[in-house]
Amino acid sequence: MYELLKSRRSIRKYQPREIEKEKIDIILKSALLAPSSRSIRPWEFIAVTDKEALGKLSECREHGSKHVAEAPLCIVVAADPEACDVWTEDASIAATIIQLSAQSLGLGSCWIQVRNRYGADRVKSGDIVKKILSIPDKYEIECLIAIGYPAEEKKPYEDGDLKYEKLHYNRW
Repeated sequence: MYELLKSRRSIRKYQPREIEKEKIDIILKSALLAPSSRSIRPWEFIAVTDKEALGKLSECREHGSKHVAEAPLCIVVAADPEACDVWTEDASIAATIIQLSAQSLGLGSCWIQVRNRYGADRVKSGDIVKKILSIPDKYEIECLIAIGYPAEEKKPYEDGDLKYEKLHYNRW
């Protein structure tokens, strides 16, 4: 796991290559295994592979979402805030599991924050995503995870890159 974490980097450039259905299924099943508070599992996932929909999703934010249009897969992480008061944490954990699962399969990924972000004309990014994908109003969108075969190389983190000053034992 440590080596997987060191090698996982945000990838924003993807090869024009489809992701095999088996790999998509593994990523989605992994998301369903994510831990959640009291096992409520308030999240829902939408795997988007349709190029037109990916293009529209890439416009959900003013900055930082354009690369979704070039990704062969984007997983939308939504949650029901009525189901659980810590839905943002639960959805974030699931999104991290999605990214680590993708990495373990030789895929690159990038988290695109949606919650508390805005698109053109100050429209909430989550509302834009909900409209594009017909997501019921009661759900909130935490993020999008763009996934694909990397078309860029980023070197893994080294032990020397770690900020050891952030570690504390027994007290501050």
